[in-house]
Amino acid sequence: MDLNELRQQINCIDDELLNLFTRRMDLASQVADYKRDHNLPILQPAREREILKNAAEKAGPQLGGYARVLFSMLMELSKSYQNKRNNTEIELHKQIETAIESTPRLFPQAPMVACQGVEGANSQIACEKIFKNPFIMYFKSFESVFTAIEQGLCQYGILPIENSTAGSVKKVYDLMIRHNFSIVRTFRLKIDHNLLANKGAKLEDIREIYSHEQAIGQCGTFLETLPSVKVIAVENTAVAAKMVADSGRTDIAAISSRPCAELYGLVNLAAGIQDKDNNRTRFICISKNLEIYPGADKTSIMMILPHRPGSLYRVLARLYVLGINVTKLESRPISNRDFEFMFYFDLDTSIYSEEFVQLMCELDDLCEEFKYLGSYSEVV
Repeated sequence: MDLNELRQQINCIDDELLNLFTRRMDLASQVADYKRDHNLPILQPAREREILKNAAEKAGPQLGGYARVLFSMLMELSKSYQNKRNNTEIELHKQIETAIESTPRLFPQAPMVACQGVEGANSQIACEKIFKNPFIMYFKSFESVFTAIEQGLCQYGILPIENSTAGSVKKVYDLMIRHNFSIVRTFRLKIDHNLLANKGAKLEDIREIYSHEQAIGQCGTFLETLPSVKVIAVENTAVAAKMVADSGRTDIAAISSRPCAELYGLVNLAAGIQDKDNNRTRFICISKNLEIYPGADKTSIMMILPHRPGSLYRVLARLYVLGINVTKLESRPISNRDFEFMFYFDLDTSIYSEEFVQLMCELDDLCEEFKYLGSYSEVV
């Protein structure tokens, strides 16, 4: 039998599968009607386990695993279709609709904003790109920024969340688990690192270099050329620049930005020392209240999944079914809970789309707990 004949047989089987699939989904819609009329939940875990077990046994040892995957996807499609058919509006969806209606059309121009660090910090630069004329309050730690938002001291806060070279800012992700906030906008800032020192300093005389741990990690190749220099992590690249300036010493330097050189009267001993030229940090702008501005086409959520095989697969399968692209997936351990993780998702989906509404209505079926972090647009 040649290849064309084999493909023809596969085409015939595919036609049969499609016919059976439409019949199965029709029955699923009838099941949805019954569950709605009798106030039954869409998710039936015991029945799912039974179906998957039977499918694996009937397929045999060689194809049992493949059969489980196939039937898992079929059941995700079925549940999604049933949820869509029943179209049950949940409280979260009502809160989102209220936020869309109550949020001003124009993004704030001159609010009070919390930033970590001191004058010249990258958070400040990102803040001034997001807002036209912000009033900035500086805090020593990332947690203080969250606290300032929760207590109403500032209307918004700016926090780095990931870097294209060094990866996620894990301290911020850990804090996101513990604090209540909403993301209202994001911004990607191009980062250029420079070695700054006091006037009169020479590169060969530098004995200590100060900077933020992320910046240090992004300049590894350059730092390898200075093996005898001690590298010390501090809270912020701007803090490092200010420390060097305040010290008056010519044997120490800071990895910081060009604006900090001008701001603190430092000289640039080496420019553009980052490992990669396309080095960008993504910042989130957070608020205490849920605010959704026009054009929101990205959504962030956090969820706790059951600690068993297939939990994450079920979420990703449902997103695939809905045609929603995942642009970021991060997991962080939950303190005081053994082997349990909080998963963070960034999703490409317009808040006005049918898929977004359906996802919000299905989240309860996908995880043990979830947290909607907001829908927003990204400033370029």
